Formats: sequence, C-alpha cells, structure tokens
Amino acid sequence: MAKNRLLILHISFWAIFVFYRLFDYTRYIPLETAVNFLAVPLIFNILASYLHYFFVLPYLIQTQEYVKYFTFLVLTLIVVMGFRFIADNYFMAPFSQDQEYYASIHFPRVLSVLWGFLTFIIFTGMIKFTSDWFRIENEKKQLENEKLTAELNYLKAQINPHFLFNTLHNLNYLVQGKKDEAAQIIIRLSNIMRYMIYDANQTIVPITKEIQYMQDYIELERIRLNNPLDISFNISGNYEQTKIAPLILITFLENAFKHGVSDEAENCWIKVDLQQKKEILTYSVSNSKIEKTSSSERSGFGLGNLEKRLKLHYPEKHQLLISESEHSYNIKLILAFE
Repeated sequence: MAKNRLLILHISFWAIFVFYRLFDYTRYIPLETAVNFLAVPLIFNILASYLHYFFVLPYLIQTQEYVKYFTFLVLTLIVVMGFRFIADNYFMAPFSQDQEYYASIHFPRVLSVLWGFLTFIIFTGMIKFTSDWFRIENEKKQLENEKLTAELNYLKAQINPHFLFNTLHNLNYLVQGKKDEAAQIIIRLSNIMRYMIYDANQTIVPITKEIQYMQDYIELERIRLNNPLDISFNISGNYEQTKIAPLILITFLENAFKHGVSDEAENCWIKVDLQQKKEILTYSVSNSKIEKTSSSERSGFGLGNLEKRLKLHYPEKHQLLISESEHSYNIKLILAFE
C-alpha cells in the first residue's frame, strides 16, 4: 500500500508538471513544437532524477560517505548532460529560432541544464528522504511491538512444564533409592529456576551463567533419558568476561534435545561447541535426527522468536546458519561484540 501511494505521488508530480508546461508553451508556440521542446528536457530530467533516486542517494544513506556520494553525483550529471546536449542538437535545434544557442556548449546552456537537473533531483530526493523517514519510524514501532511480543512469549515459556514434570518424576524415584543423586538434582533444578526467574529478566548476563545453566540442563536431561546419550560440550577461548542476552544459547540446546534425542531411538548424540576469539563468539550445536515431533512439543520460544531477539539485541552483528543432512541437524550462531 505504501509503495503504491509513493508511486502515485511520483506520477502525479510529473503529470502536473507536464500539463502545466504544455499549457504555458502552447500560449506562444504550436502544440507539436511545444511537445518537442518539453519532451527532450523532460526525459533527461527524469533520467537524472531517478539515477540519483535509485542508485546514488541510497549509497549515501547506507554508507554516509559524502565525498564518494558527491563524486558519483557529479559523474552522473556529466554523463546525462552529455547525452542531453546530443539530443538537443538533433531534436530541439531544428525547431529553435536561436540556432547558435545549440551550436556550442557554453556556460549559460550548461547552467540552464544543470539547474533543471538539480531542481528535480532535490525534489525527488526530498520525497525519498520523507518516505524513508516514515518507513524507518514504522519499522521502529514494529520492532518495539515485536520486542514486547517476544519478551512476553519468552516470559511465558520460561518454565517448561514438561521438563519440570519429568525432572520431578525422576527426583521422586531417586529420593526413594539414590538420595545422593537426588540431592544433586535438587541443586541443579534450583540453579535452573533461579536463572530463569531472576537472571533471565536482565538485558544481558555473564556468559558463564548461561553456560552453567546449559550444563545443569544437560545433566537433568541425562536423568530423564533411559538410553545412553553421546553428548559433548566443548568450550574454548577467553569468554569469561563476555556478556550476552539471556536464554540465547539454551534455545539451540533445547531444540537439539527435543528433536534429536528420544528413548525410542538408539545412538542419539549431541555436539555443542562454544568458542570465543577476540570479539567474535561462535556457537554451534549439532544433533542426530529422529522422527519429527509435533509443533506442540517444541521447547522454549522456538527459533522464530529467537531470530527476533537476535535482531533486537544484535542488529547487523549476528549470523545464524542452519543446515541439515540425512542424519544430522546443525545450527551455528556467530555474534560480534563491540
């Protein structure tokens, strides 16, 4: 809808300009001559305006490099002006009473053409700046709404009832026969609950807390499973001082357990790698593939909401790569910190 309105605005502007100039010209010269005198400048004014609108101006908006912008603008004007002079000599000079005006390239002629170009370039450029401003404001509002929705979803999904139920069920079994292991489960479950209820409400948390949460989660999942699980959790690099948005990393691990591990399947495996090199954090999770579960069994707030959170917390500073083969599913997240 917005694009259609913008298109109508452009068409309306040029239509009004054409009708006005034709009305003005036909007061003094025949319609055929007026059309000819209007068409040639109009074509090149439109060409200069929209070369600037679609190519030169977006470069400035994206890069903020003013020197290169003005260089590209000058080159565009020179090229379009050259073709304009050629067209003038072929199409306008025969109808003009002042043949000398088109016989050579002189300052008044250059200034007249340049003035026309710049007038329309500035006007169409203002349209783009205005439309982009409204678009950016709308995107900000949309992102804010998505942030509120994502945060609400993540708060609702903080305590996974299936995970909690299974843990308590196993805890009841261990209390009866293996009290030492039961005590460890209580401690890990307490750590998880504390992290989800208190730490996860913060904007950022030390990555060490997220890692501890993941390790506790893994140990509780081991107890839930009857079949042996081949899982590796490798951490390397100077990550101790790193801070991260909470519940970013755990989502991949939850996804791996929910879709890659089952008591009905044998030889299930999960591989987790976390590596920090200078300002780059690389986190990858791979898991075996089992029969797909239903959407109702998906854990956490899912990869869809996770991608929204990544855009909110790490705009232009993250890369999410997802791939799969016949027997494995792989996710890699790369975060860049300032």
